[in-house]
Amino acid sequence: MFLPPELLPKLLSTLGLGDLPGGKLTLSSVLEINSDTVSDKPAQSLEQLPWTFLRKLMMSNLNARNIKCAKDQPMYDYKYTDDTDDSDAFNPLDLITALFHCSDPFLQQEMVSKMTMCQFAVPLLLPNCDTQQSTLMLWAMRDLVKKCRPHSLAGDRAFVEGRIIEMDIPMVSFVRLGESSLRKSQILNKLLTNPQQHNDTFVHCDMEGGDVPRRISDGLVEVSWYLPCGSTNDLFTQPVAIANLRGDGRLFKTQISFLYKTSAAVFIFSDDLEGDLSTLNNRESRAELFLATNSQSKTFNMETLKDICMKHKVKETNVIIKKKKNDAEFVKALRFHVSSVIGKNLIKMKVEDMAAVSQCVGILVDEDCTECANGRAKAEGITRHVQDVVTFKEYQLPLHGEIWKEISQLEKERCRMRCAGKDIESYKSSLKTKEETLRKKQQQKAVSEAMVKFIGAISESGTQRLYFLKWLKIQLDTLSRHNLSTLREQYKNCCRDTPQNKGLIADLDEKISNCSLGPEHFFRELGQLYECYCSLPENNPARQAVQDLPALCAQILLDGFPVELVDGDASNVPMKWIKEVLTQLHQLVDTKSKILVLTVLGVQSTGKSTLLNTMFGVQFAVSSGRCTRGAFMLLIKVSEELRSELKCDFIMIIDTEGLKSPELATLDTSYEHDNELATLVIGLSDITIINIAMENSTEMKDILQIVVHAFLRMKEVGKRPRCLFVHQNVSDMSAHDSNMRDRKKLMEQLDEMTRAAAKMEKKVANAKFTDVMDYDPDKDSYYIPGLWHGTPPMAPVNSGYSEAVYELKKTLIDSLQTSNNIMNNNAAEFLEWIQGLWNAVKFENFIFNFRNSLVADAYTDLCTQYNTWEWSFQSEMNNWLITKETRISNFGVTEKNVQMNGLRTRLRELLHDASKKLNEEEQKILSNLDKYFQKKDNKTRLVEKYRQDFRTSANSLRQQMEMSMKHSLEKAVEIREGMEMVNKIKNKTMDTIEKKVSKLKEYGERKLSEDGLTKEFEKMWEEIIFELSEVRMPEIDVYQDVHHLLRSNLSLKSGYVSEMLNTVDLRSSGQGKFSVKTEWFSDWTSYAKRSGSASTPINANSFIAEIQNICDCIIRHCDSLISDHISIMKRNNTGYNDTYIRDILKAVDDQVKPHELISEKCATYLKFHVCGCAAKLFQKTHKEFNVLNDPQKRLMESKPIFLEKFLESFSEKDQCQKRAKQFTETCVKPAVEDSVSKHLGQAIADHMMMGDEGLIYSTRTHFLYDLLKQLLHEDSFQKYKEYTTSNEIFVKNWIKEQIIKKMSSGKQMQQLETNLLSEIVKKITATITSNSKSMDIKEFIPKFCSEPKDQLVFHRDALDDFLILINANTDQFAINLKKFIEEMESHLTEGYANKTGISHITEKITHLPSKPHDLLFTRLCGCGEQCPFCGTPCEAGGQDHKTHFSSMHRSRAFAGRYSKKLMIDICTTLVISDGRFRNSETNNEWHPYKEYRDFYPDWEIAGDPSMETSDYWKYVLMKFNNEFAEAYHAQPADIPDDWKTLTAEDALRSLRKSFNRQ
Repeated sequence: MFLPPELLPKLLSTLGLGDLPGGKLTLSSVLEINSDTVSDKPAQSLEQLPWTFLRKLMMSNLNARNIKCAKDQPMYDYKYTDDTDDSDAFNPLDLITALFHCSDPFLQQEMVSKMTMCQFAVPLLLPNCDTQQSTLMLWAMRDLVKKCRPHSLAGDRAFVEGRIIEMDIPMVSFVRLGESSLRKSQILNKLLTNPQQHNDTFVHCDMEGGDVPRRISDGLVEVSWYLPCGSTNDLFTQPVAIANLRGDGRLFKTQISFLYKTSAAVFIFSDDLEGDLSTLNNRESRAELFLATNSQSKTFNMETLKDICMKHKVKETNVIIKKKKNDAEFVKALRFHVSSVIGKNLIKMKVEDMAAVSQCVGILVDEDCTECANGRAKAEGITRHVQDVVTFKEYQLPLHGEIWKEISQLEKERCRMRCAGKDIESYKSSLKTKEETLRKKQQQKAVSEAMVKFIGAISESGTQRLYFLKWLKIQLDTLSRHNLSTLREQYKNCCRDTPQNKGLIADLDEKISNCSLGPEHFFRELGQLYECYCSLPENNPARQAVQDLPALCAQILLDGFPVELVDGDASNVPMKWIKEVLTQLHQLVDTKSKILVLTVLGVQSTGKSTLLNTMFGVQFAVSSGRCTRGAFMLLIKVSEELRSELKCDFIMIIDTEGLKSPELATLDTSYEHDNELATLVIGLSDITIINIAMENSTEMKDILQIVVHAFLRMKEVGKRPRCLFVHQNVSDMSAHDSNMRDRKKLMEQLDEMTRAAAKMEKKVANAKFTDVMDYDPDKDSYYIPGLWHGTPPMAPVNSGYSEAVYELKKTLIDSLQTSNNIMNNNAAEFLEWIQGLWNAVKFENFIFNFRNSLVADAYTDLCTQYNTWEWSFQSEMNNWLITKETRISNFGVTEKNVQMNGLRTRLRELLHDASKKLNEEEQKILSNLDKYFQKKDNKTRLVEKYRQDFRTSANSLRQQMEMSMKHSLEKAVEIREGMEMVNKIKNKTMDTIEKKVSKLKEYGERKLSEDGLTKEFEKMWEEIIFELSEVRMPEIDVYQDVHHLLRSNLSLKSGYVSEMLNTVDLRSSGQGKFSVKTEWFSDWTSYAKRSGSASTPINANSFIAEIQNICDCIIRHCDSLISDHISIMKRNNTGYNDTYIRDILKAVDDQVKPHELISEKCATYLKFHVCGCAAKLFQKTHKEFNVLNDPQKRLMESKPIFLEKFLESFSEKDQCQKRAKQFTETCVKPAVEDSVSKHLGQAIADHMMMGDEGLIYSTRTHFLYDLLKQLLHEDSFQKYKEYTTSNEIFVKNWIKEQIIKKMSSGKQMQQLETNLLSEIVKKITATITSNSKSMDIKEFIPKFCSEPKDQLVFHRDALDDFLILINANTDQFAINLKKFIEEMESHLTEGYANKTGISHITEKITHLPSKPHDLLFTRLCGCGEQCPFCGTPCEAGGQDHKTHFSSMHRSRAFAGRYSKKLMIDICTTLVISDGRFRNSETNNEWHPYKEYRDFYPDWEIAGDPSMETSDYWKYVLMKFNNEFAEAYHAQPADIPDDWKTLTAEDALRSLRKSFNRQ
């Protein structure tokens, strides 16, 4: 045959296939999700034709071959002309031939697989029109597996299953020689199908594009198989292969020769009886020859036909003449002759045996390449040793066998503690020891020969690795199928012949379950190899040898192979292995690993895998004698153009084993297994398809119940996957409309199950399925017809099936493009979901235990943001409060004749202003919170359920701040009012002096000398002293006032408290150490039981020691409060006020309230002690205040100043400079220093929040991590004891130490003070400039003092002293004042620079009005709640949240829990055990720990499956066991052996893991 040169490259170029990356189309490129994936547009150009065909073919669309370019022309052409433009027309065979030429071997295999599903003929010999050489497509057909039931086996209902190329099936070939009016391909289609179930197996001229002249496909030999099903309707009783040569056989002698040698019969179609028919004379032919001709053709001549038959020795019986126009009789005759041929069983040849024939006749074989041969050899090197699958797995794949199953059971038992006794931690420790023993047992097993070969093979280059894996799969499937067939036959015979032999039947049943062997078992072994060696030290050679294995598996995942996620046999996830595989995947794609996840769930054998395979063209196992076990993940790439729309780089498909599996149905754990699997895969999914086969509707309710539980759980952790219900095997086209009633019923069932599940999960707020997720039964329900159009094996895929699946796929892609609830995790984040979900799934009480690192990160981010807003709120309000307190302190200082009742009016105004300000600041927080959640990214979706908690916290913060500010303002007013009596005395004194001096000044105008003026002044001063001799400071009996306040505080207590008040002497109370006494507890044992201790008796001394420790902490807190109040009195020069005692009594009540162990009598004596101590100190400080402010004493101290001013008033010298300096020193400087002091605490706290170190104080979680890390470093028992017993005091002191440490380094404190000073000085300078013009000095000073009254408090005494006899030029005074203020600033700055040592800074911070450590503690203390079992503090963000939680709980020993010995039980273990507790909350009745939320509904205590997160406190208790025992007057705890091996490094690793600092 002569064709234009280079025709094939030109045609490929026309189709856009001429310049492919890597030279070949790959399966990965074809399956890639792009903009055309769900496009309904027909091909717009020739370049789009191949992709349109492939897209349809991969979805098994029966119309895949019916494609052409869309043209802008009417559907019908009415022109009276025969001119047609076929330039854009392509024969489907040319397109198929072109695609097979430019596809890689693995895409060819998949194309063949999909074509046979559609009952399309596939290439047997692929021609190359340029080289005139054909290729036997052996590899392309290598993976085809077919079933049939020859009529010889129909009676036993047995069937034959195998690879089509390995089956002995006779082949019958059909060729055309010269011209023939018989339409060969159409006739073959009729030969292979019933008229009632017609299918176009071969492309023919009446198909779309079939009449277009072929360009490159002549010489193509196609093959299709007829496989009987054992029915009476079978066309052939035995399987037969039908081969069809395209084109004139005379031009393709090589192909003809091949067919003669391999066929049982060759049917020659020809009308050209006088032409060259020499081909019929092939002497090497083993095939029986038949000649078919048409009697109605113009050239037909019976005599000529007889001559040809005689000449070429064609039997007369082998001549078939079509005598009628109708094809029916002719097809019937053909079918008769074909049946006769295959019935003789003379010549049968396997397709794989045709390779030898091909080589003889000069035909290439696609398997004749080095990579394929090497891959096969390496696979056979493994499979040739498989005699018995079970034995092979036991000896060659030992690590994932029974040992791995035992490890899996131990992991779950660690989470569920179903078999734990009383000593829970020791039991848990024993589980860990058992697991370590099993791991060592794994490590002792040498790497098997099979695994050595397997690892070597997958380490080869890409193509060879793919060949190896494919060969391995093919060979293992064949072995498994053979074993399964044998075992099934034995099982059937045993059940029929010896049904009483239950043992043998059970043994065979188990063998059938275990007889499968595939590549997944080798990868499972690979995972266990990695996991067991990873528990070895890092420098161990065995561990280093397996470090590259995860990268190999990640590459295989990228190559399109499924990788096992959940081991279906052990029902476990090999987490270390999966973690490293996904980590390597993340790195292989340069971190471009954003993943969207799609999952199908449903009953076993309902077509889940087939649905995925059809939808995405993938290759999940659907047959091979075994269903999917566990869960497999597979990646499909997303094209660059679509990544921005889908917001992902890959779509991950997870195929799962069917729920309600018959293999597991007999096990008690089957429902649990299904629940675990469903929860995991739904939790990982962005879209979940619930697959419901209509014939399995009786099991639908059970499936839905499992699914509803899983969706409910996902809602609780902030993930809301899209849910679609797919109803399979629904044939009616009106199914969607006609099933409206069924959908309503399904919705009712879902609602009912949601309520039941919500009740079980204790989330009764979820009353409907739509409360759990967004689901529209009309939009999210799909009805898909049955897969096959007719009865397999000859039935093609139902076109309605592929079209319905295509519509479903379009919906899925559209959902992914438009949904705002997609997580868009990368591989590393997806890994975190797997880890967190699987850990949570392993617990029975799942819903309250899920906190993976992604959720923790998202929650930490939200807390960090919220804490920033909260800190801004608190800083703003604290500064506002300081200014208003300053204003109250200034009330009446600069104004004259101000009525004190105006102060109460001012207070009401300030409280109103405070409310408005608080509203504004609260709205800022809420606005920021709304903006945060409007981002709709992964983080916000994960923490959506906490949004209301933080809104509530903002409101709670506002209320707390309002109460605190009201208290502070009222206290400031009361103190200011309390000073009024003192101020009246001072006013009277100053008025007396002013009048006397004024009279003397009139007398002095007679020009007396200085001595004379002095004598006159002395006389006047004696008169003043006499007149004011009776004026005294008011005395206050603080003890009496405290006694009165105590009586008021205790008025609601029992009667004996009043008796105690009558007998108590406060003057003797508070002396010495406070000691708790046993008689204060009428029945101390009942109080002891409130602690939840064990039922064994507790030593009285130990109990009293615990109470003493609590009381000591409360006393220390109150001592600090008393010290603060005394500092205020001294700093502000104020006397005692009863608000101080009220503060202290409230503090005692607040501190006692959480400790139910403290009796009423004990609390009362505690108040007596604290108040006695306070009264003594306040009385002493008030006396000092009276002495300091005594009028007589002040007069004597002020006399020299008054004399100096008096004499100066008669002098003509300018005193502006002197007065300005005096005013600066006595009035301005103290006010400035006071202002700096008031604002310095907040400034220090703000400074601590800045920079990298500020992260410590950003959230409570960060803070606790850093604190515990430092405690570990310091290794001090005393500090651990203080932390666990006096948490608040210890934490405040720790923060204070950190502040001192930071402020002492460099010039940080100096810088803060200088900044505050500079800001104040600028305001003062501006005030001087704006008020000094045209103003008398006595007007200027009050005006000057009143303007910064929100920032500066000017002492009344100093101001009054300065204003007496003041006489100076205002302008000059202002100039001098500026100068001295500059000097003051310089002097103060120098003082700051000289006081940067630790002692100075400690002293300064201790006495600041607003202490930075208190401010930071308030920020970090959260709600202040502690775990009811172990006392660890809550870490939840905000002040008012629904749920308390902690990252790291500890042994109950740290909370002082003991019987005779310290208790080592950790609540994270107790809550998953069958242990019980009792305390006052349970009315001293025993209650299961698992149901702790019955009494502590606000606490979330997550079980610890890893045994590592609590290693920190295990290590601490192990190290300081004796010390803690001595402190609690108990015996040391029995420390489990594995605790004794813990090191500080283990503790630090545990700390990092607990707080997500990996």
